[in-house]
Amino acid sequence: MKKLIYPVIITEENDEDGHYFGVSSPNIEGMVTQGKTLEDAVYWAEDAIATMLEGEEYPKPQDPRTWKLEPNESVVYVTVDMEKWLRSKSPKIRKNVSVPEYLVDLGKKEKINFSQLLTEALENKLLND
Repeated sequence: MKKLIYPVIITEENDEDGHYFGVSSPNIEGMVTQGKTLEDAVYWAEDAIATMLEGEEYPKPQDPRTWKLEPNESVVYVTVDMEKWLRSKSPKIRKNVSVPEYLVDLGKKEKINFSQLLTEALENKLLND
């Protein structure tokens, strides 16, 4: 599993657009995002980092102690689980499977989502063994 940790610069802004948190990363050129709250900004930073690094070689994180920050800026570390992110963006493919009729009936009664159950079982078998 490939988990990446990058320091980002969070900038708290109060301007004509209101109050928000901007995010940039000296590690990843051009990576900029924002959020209304700090938590929201970190969430979108994770997505932005993963999007920009998809299919790329992962740059080595810089040491943020060398960065010059403004009073409204702070360093936050963002963790990106690239494997999980790539799986979540993977297109769905229709597969036909044969299931005994009695299991279909029982599954309907229990309101089981067969696609979700099969996906979870395959992930458990293939990714956790």
